[in-house]
Amino acid sequence: MKIVYFGTPPIAAEVLEFLVENGVEVLAIVTKGDKPRGRSGKPVFSAVKEFALEKFPNIPLYQPDKASTPAFEEKLSLFGADLFVVFAYGEIIKQNLLDLPRYGCINLHPSLLPKYRGPAPIRFALLDGAKETGVSVIEMTLKMDAGDLLAQEKVSIPSGMDCEQLESVLIPLGAETLLKVIKNYAYHNEHKTPQDSTLATYVQKIDATMAEIDWSQSAETIHNQIRAFSPKPGAWCSVVVNGKLKRLKLFRATPTIEVPQYQKDQWVVSCGVGNLSLLDLQLEGKKRLTISEFTRGFQSAPLLGPF
Repeated sequence: MKIVYFGTPPIAAEVLEFLVENGVEVLAIVTKGDKPRGRSGKPVFSAVKEFALEKFPNIPLYQPDKASTPAFEEKLSLFGADLFVVFAYGEIIKQNLLDLPRYGCINLHPSLLPKYRGPAPIRFALLDGAKETGVSVIEMTLKMDAGDLLAQEKVSIPSGMDCEQLESVLIPLGAETLLKVIKNYAYHNEHKTPQDSTLATYVQKIDATMAEIDWSQSAETIHNQIRAFSPKPGAWCSVVVNGKLKRLKLFRATPTIEVPQYQKDQWVVSCGVGNLSLLDLQLEGKKRLTISEFTRGFQSAPLLGPF
């Protein structure tokens, strides 16, 4: 099975590496364009581009402004691909490209579709406090994440698992599931299952404001928010320390029945419903600390915002 691979961020590079190492013939790689970053505005490569140039310099690499233009369609048509494989590419693929490969286009999505259609399914599963999630490989259609299911695998989500940890489970599982579909496409295509659109839920693109903690929310809600944004960008709140307003990032916490208190090795905060024990945090301008390290450095609790 000969494929053209579409992907952009580090997780897409990880899946690409797995496919190539396991014998999938990648004819070409398509990723998003370089983006200026920082004060210098120097262009930065996507993770897939950086990885491809280092590991697979002989595979043609493309960065079209828009993938579905007639001009780029003509370029891709020259490869005679059996499948286009898309994972976290960052652009909606239009019908002209969906129709181009011999067997069409397939997509890896890190959720149990039809649940969590959209761009941030891993974070939203954690925000919702979901007990399980998984990966889905689907036949692509014009409607976002709505195509027939070719394969699906489930995993449980432990209550203390954060975004990075869940991603480290889902991405290898997704790569393995994708490989099975590519290696035995005829079987999976024959046994594909339409999604039940009545069960579909949709998630939005993550906004930085979603990481700000509101202490009037329940301890469980804030706990899930911390998990969803850990370790990056980090859920946060405003605090006052020595008369100065600073940002405090929280990476790990747990709901508790203990009363609110601040003492050696412990900081329990009152929430809208229930209390939350803070376990791993970082004050603006300082390094990340465990709660034991933090309480040794501050004799009294910083005043929590909003202000």
